[in-house]
Amino acid sequence: MSVLLVRHASADDRSPWNGDDRLRPLDEKGYRQAVALIEHLDGYPVTSVMSSPALRCVSTVGPLAAARDLTICVSESLAEANEQRALDLIQSLAETDCIVCTHGDNIPFILWHLSFFDGLDLGPEPEWRKASAWVLKTAAGRFVETRYLPPPL
Repeated sequence: MSVLLVRHASADDRSPWNGDDRLRPLDEKGYRQAVALIEHLDGYPVTSVMSSPALRCVSTVGPLAAARDLTICVSESLAEANEQRALDLIQSLAETDCIVCTHGDNIPFILWHLSFFDGLDLGPEPEWRKASAWVLKTAAGRFVETRYLPPPL
């Protein structure tokens, strides 16, 4: 079983955005990245898709969910600046094949915790670039192995 931890794709810049940040969309590159994730993650079984409520996260996993005929489950636990809640959710998914899309602040918190407490090897210089994914393999309810997948574009 594997949880695929995905950082949202490239989005419009935060500084000039005047509206609710949760409604900030993907930019052109981000839309291309989201579509490219369909093929990029093709070899991984997925039975569910979860996302932060932010539009940029939902839009990142939307094409993949549609291609696999899955519904996106939106969770406040994956919202920006919810590091501990995001970690708790990821840990609860250890016996699933799930894609989880969240933000660049939650991902390092989750990875460092799993590295420290579960002994996962993140490599010498872990990254979490936009539209990248971490494959978190599980066995017997624990995270046992991880691998970084760079962004498809």
